[in-house]
Amino acid sequence: QVQPVESGGGLVQPGGSLTLSCTTFERIFSISAISWYRQGPGKERELVATLTRSGIINYADSVKGRFTLSGDNAKKAVYLQMNSLKPEDTAVYYCCTRYDNMRDYWGQGTQVTVSS
Repeated sequence: QVQPVESGGGLVQPGGSLTLSCTTFERIFSISAISWYRQGPGKERELVATLTRSGIINYADSVKGRFTLSGDNAKKAVYLQMNSLKPEDTAVYYCCTRYDNMRDYWGQGTQVTVSS
C-alpha cells in the first residue's frame, strides 16, 4: 500500500480536453476503490469519479457525459479523460486509493486550470 501519484494537469481553454493519470504502483484489482477528487479555489473537496474493484464506475453529476474514468491493471494506473472542460472544472485533482482495510492513500494532486 503506497501513495498514488497524479500527473497530466495543466492549462487548457474552455471546451478543451485533458487526461489525468494516477499511478498506483499496484495492480488496480488489488485496490478496493480508486477515486478522483477535486478541490477548486475556495471550495470544499468533492468526489469526481470512483472505480471499484468490481468494475463499477460512478461519476458526480457535474461531470457525467464529459469525464471518463478507466483503469489499466497491467500499467497499475487509472486515467481520467476530461472533455468539454469548463472554467468551473478548475481545481487541484487528487487520486485516492482505498484498500480492504479501509485505509486511504492520497496523492499530492495535480492542478487543472480551465481558462481562455
